[in-house]
Amino acid sequence: MRPLYLDYNATAPMDLRVFEAMRPYFLEEVGNAGSRTHVYGQRAKDAVDQARKQIADLLGARSDEIIFTSGATESNNLALLGLVQYGITSGRKHVLTSSIEHKSVLEPMDRMKEAGFTVEILPVTTGGFVELSAVRERLRSDTMLVSVMHGNNETGVLQPVQEIGELLADTKTLFHVDAAQTFGKEVEVLRKLNCDFISISAHKICGPKGVGALYARRRGGQRRPLTPLFVGGGQEMGLRPGTLPVPLIVGLGMAAEIGGREFRERRKAATKLRKKFLLDLTAVEHVINGDSAKAQPHTVNVSFPGVDSEALMMAVRSELAFSNGAACTSANYSLSHVLKAMGLKDDMITSAVRISWGPGVVEIPAEPLLNAVRSLRL
Repeated sequence: MRPLYLDYNATAPMDLRVFEAMRPYFLEEVGNAGSRTHVYGQRAKDAVDQARKQIADLLGARSDEIIFTSGATESNNLALLGLVQYGITSGRKHVLTSSIEHKSVLEPMDRMKEAGFTVEILPVTTGGFVELSAVRERLRSDTMLVSVMHGNNETGVLQPVQEIGELLADTKTLFHVDAAQTFGKEVEVLRKLNCDFISISAHKICGPKGVGALYARRRGGQRRPLTPLFVGGGQEMGLRPGTLPVPLIVGLGMAAEIGGREFRERRKAATKLRKKFLLDLTAVEHVINGDSAKAQPHTVNVSFPGVDSEALMMAVRSELAFSNGAACTSANYSLSHVLKAMGLKDDMITSAVRISWGPGVVEIPAEPLLNAVRSLRL
């Protein structure tokens, strides 16, 4: 028996319907979407256009505002580093981001600093969220960009992106949202969000790994002032050259369509599981990290005081599979920058694990976890 997979925030298992939608484009529809002189190329292009529409429909956007990338990491890089030239030429070189962003936002911000930008880091509360007042107090006339994620990948805590969007609506400041954890889940908010860029990923919503997209809003018929990160072709409106991975794009489109149909049902199921799991946890000493009232229903970040998270994961590895941080940094474990930003002490961070679930998980058996916690405390 394989352990129950509870690491959906790292990557979600692929939906069989997504796999079946992709299959023909691996085996039969072999065309390049850029080849317009024969039927194979046209069919590939049609499939890409359909996926672009599926994603745009989920966001309440236009198809020509969707740019395909290799995933949310590339989308974040394109949205941030792609604005460097604009910031330099416009003289607007002040940027705001938060202390709990994904590394694919924080590290490009370091590159922006090297290019002469002033990057201010917004603090978060002990509950793990940015306060709107913190953004308002730091806005300047030369603030080019605010970049704040929607849902935190480690705690599941939702950020006030809707309120930030409203705050920036009448300014010249651009707004970027990393929605890797919320695309296809927090659909209502994303559909009415006032922002300029949204980064999305397929494999967080039961789609394939290796593909994502950047929503780049058009205003007055004009796209936001992005410069491509690399060159060598005219694909994706000149912003992301290279042969399009048609099967993966088809998979992302199908995952988006399914998410749009089923997000309410999925949310209801996740909420029910969370309520039962939190009740089960009361059998042992624990601390929930992040404001539960603001957390997505499929994520729990919990510390078990006196228990090392690595030892805990090893103790239950034959029954449960979960993590103690972001997948992008777990190969070389270091203390979570997210939990540190929330003010947790080192011993509480080293005892923290993240448990996340989604479609396909119908029960979270807590007993193996509780027994391991008890034994490791002896």
